[in-house]
Amino acid sequence: MSGVYARRIAVVAASAAFAATTGLLTAPSAQAAMPTPVSASTARTYLSELTVAPEGSSSGYSRDKFPHWITQSGTCNTREVVLKRDGTNVETNSSCAAVSGSWYSEYDGATWTAASDLDIDHMVPLAEAWRSGASSWTTAQRQAYANDLTRPQLIAVTDNVNQAKGDKDPAKWMPPRDAYKCTYARAWVHVKHYYDLTVDSAEKSALQSILNNC
Repeated sequence: MSGVYARRIAVVAASAAFAATTGLLTAPSAQAAMPTPVSASTARTYLSELTVAPEGSSSGYSRDKFPHWITQSGTCNTREVVLKRDGTNVETNSSCAAVSGSWYSEYDGATWTAASDLDIDHMVPLAEAWRSGASSWTTAQRQAYANDLTRPQLIAVTDNVNQAKGDKDPAKWMPPRDAYKCTYARAWVHVKHYYDLTVDSAEKSALQSILNNC
């Protein structure tokens, strides 16, 4: 038994070493995308595990209750980190503001060369999160949610497309670019599942329909 255990440790160590080496080899290229959401099959499982409940009230909601664009490092805040991550050849000034680069908006397929044309979208909007359970969170929890760079929660997209989305869920709004709808649904479910947020019945039906065709 100890021999088997030792072999497992050796395999894990070798895998870790390989991953570290691979990381070193690929480190120079930017991710240029939000974190990859779970697969469609995992998203379907996650969706089945979410609590279905009528959407809660917006009473008491304020964006200020989700402190966002906090400092991530040095002079860089969350928005600037996402702009750098999601863009190509992004150059920043001493204040970490993006002064040049190119950004492809996954929602509509548009490409922009001015950071001012981009919004950083919260995949599951702050107001939607509030109505789905975040109203009972602490301010610290809401701050972590609003600045989450680990889950597929933040993405740089065309500003007016993001404004059209507003705080709508997938039963009421989906990205106009069909090729991104599966990724969008996977990301939405990934975030809701991680944060244990509820879904309403229309939202769940819309997500099921999309994920069943992914």
